[in-house]
This record gives sequence, C-alpha cells and structure tokens, in this order.
Amino acid sequence: MIEIANLIFYWLHLVATVVWIGGIAFILFILIPKSKEAMRQDAGKLIGIVSMRFKLFADWSIILLIVTGISLFTINKASTHRDDPVNYRIQFMIMKHVFFLLMVLIHLYRNYVLTKKIANEQNSSPKITLQKLSLNLVKTVFIFGLIVILLSVVISG
Repeated sequence: MIEIANLIFYWLHLVATVVWIGGIAFILFILIPKSKEAMRQDAGKLIGIVSMRFKLFADWSIILLIVTGISLFTINKASTHRDDPVNYRIQFMIMKHVFFLLMVLIHLYRNYVLTKKIANEQNSSPKITLQKLSLNLVKTVFIFGLIVILLSVVISG
C-alpha cells in the first residue's frame, strides 16, 4: 500500500512540476514572442489575460508540490543513505528546497504585489520598467525551476 501511495504522490509531484515549469516555458518561448509578432500593440493584453489564467494553474501546482513533497518525504524518510558519510543527498535536497522556496516567493511577489503596482501605474516609463522587472522575475523562476529539476535528478541518482 505504501508503494502505491508513493507512486501516486510522485506522479502528482511530477505533473505539478510539468504544469508550472512547462507553463512558464510556453509563456516565455511561445506566447510572448509570437503574440508580439502577430498582434504588435495588442500583444500585452493577450499576454496579460493568459498570464492571469496561468496564475491559477501555477498556484495549484505550488500547493500540490508542497503537499506531495511533504508526503513523499514522510513516506521515504526511512530510506536515508547511511552509506554516504557526508550525505550529499541531504545537502542537495536542502539546496533544492531553497531554490523552490525562492521560486514560490518570487511567484507570490510577482503575482500579488508587482502586478497590482503595474496596474496602478499611470506613467508609461515606470510602467514599462515594472513590466520588464516582472518578465525578468518570470525568467528567474524558470531558471530556478531548471535548477530544481537538475538537483532532483542528482538526488535520485
């Protein structure tokens, strides 16, 4: 029974990862460039609408990652690697969780603080600066997500 629970939690953990990181990749590498190319001035509206819709999926993915991560840790805590005197897996696990925490904090700041600042800004120059910051934060979350995936591979190897 524990093996089935482990598989289900692991699968849900992977699905949540794919939705969040994959969604960011779609927005960065497909939506933004192609909407700017096709829609020019109106691209920002489409990007904003899609980003707001994606925020819901990202939020639920984060919740699912936290719940399944805690569940997986609880189920698998007995399998610490005692043959490794320094226990590098634990060090990599800590690094992974630090990057994940940074991702979540950036996501929350961007979606619940920065977007309100952008919406309330009346002057175009500061608004453009805030929008560039927002885009750079999305890129940062994406890069951190790739690092988390790499650390996961190292840990499981």
